[in-house]
Amino acid sequence: MPIPMPDSEPQLSTQRKDPSTLPPEALELAAKLFDFARAGDVPSLSQYLAAGIPTNLTNHEGNTLLMLAAYNGHKGAVELLLSKNADTNVLNARGQSPIAGAVFKGYDEIVKLLVKGGADIRLGQPNAVDCARMFKRNDALKIMGMEE
Repeated sequence: MPIPMPDSEPQLSTQRKDPSTLPPEALELAAKLFDFARAGDVPSLSQYLAAGIPTNLTNHEGNTLLMLAAYNGHKGAVELLLSKNADTNVLNARGQSPIAGAVFKGYDEIVKLLVKGGADIRLGQPNAVDCARMFKRNDALKIMGMEE
């Protein structure tokens, strides 16, 4: 299945831009990409990443594709994004990290992947360690090497 791309080159990047300056086709494409990450749609994400979509693309809330995949527990999508060098330490507009989101939701397999991928467990507010302590996620603490 060919990847539908807008007629004009979308101005998607990892830098925040005023959404009103992007063509409607680019905004629609970006929305689809974030939906793919939320849903864990690995085949669609893989096609768009192979076509050159930035791995660290952020939405209006500062969430990356990795943040949304991790927060929604999609191991395959997280593995794909990490294999494409997604940055594990990009904070969203609320100062939250992908690993803290995975800890909060109790996705220990995702936490393992993010630790292995270089996630900073002390980054963000609350950070992953504080989040694990707050919600008594003892397995996550062990994964992060912070047994209590």
